[in-house]
Amino acid sequence: MKKRYLALSLIFFTVTAFGQSNFYKLSGGIGGGGTYTFTDVKKGGFGYGAYGALDYHFTPFITGGLELQMGLAKGGNRVTDPHQREFTNAFKAVALNFKFRAGEFTDFYYSDFLNYTKGFYLGTGLGFVQSHMNSIVRYKPQDDGSIYTFPGEDKGSSVMVPVNLGIDFYFPDSWGEIRYIFNVNYQTNFVFADNFDGYNDPRAKGFKNVSPDMYNFLSIGVKYTFGPKGITRKTIR
Repeated sequence: MKKRYLALSLIFFTVTAFGQSNFYKLSGGIGGGGTYTFTDVKKGGFGYGAYGALDYHFTPFITGGLELQMGLAKGGNRVTDPHQREFTNAFKAVALNFKFRAGEFTDFYYSDFLNYTKGFYLGTGLGFVQSHMNSIVRYKPQDDGSIYTFPGEDKGSSVMVPVNLGIDFYFPDSWGEIRYIFNVNYQTNFVFADNFDGYNDPRAKGFKNVSPDMYNFLSIGVKYTFGPKGITRKTIR
């Protein structure tokens, strides 16, 4: 009888152990890419940016973390813009992001497609962006010989809301544990103060000034997982 109980106990613990795996609860990453703006000027422009991020993994597929960004955001054209406006913003931003990946909700063990896309995610958060115009057109000659000064600030700050769409690809180390993550991310940032482009012209004079400024950031990056380990029933190997 004792041998039977011992055998059943071994089977129970074996099955339990087989259904669980460990994952690292922290990851750090860096990356970079291109920016594009949607602001009060008629046409946006392309710039570039870089980021560093530190994430906490609640599960292998749900994370919350802090991201730091810096780069150049451009828009307008002093030759082709109807009002001859043009700006270059050397911005810095910090945001708290939460991301939810498909692997948290799918049984990807039984489907190649679901397995390949288990790192697909959506996310949002809250952040703060600081603007600094290192180049901006402030004056426009008028037909009557006067000079119109575009109102606005060369420096400013604002709350922003980032919305993220992207995918993670997971790579194990020599021990079979997930240590490396390759990331592709598309982020739209809604800036709520009207100062990201440095212009605040009144609509009464025929200027477009009806929606929050926005900038997009398409990036690629790499992450490294580390720190304490958690236990999950969904392995990402």
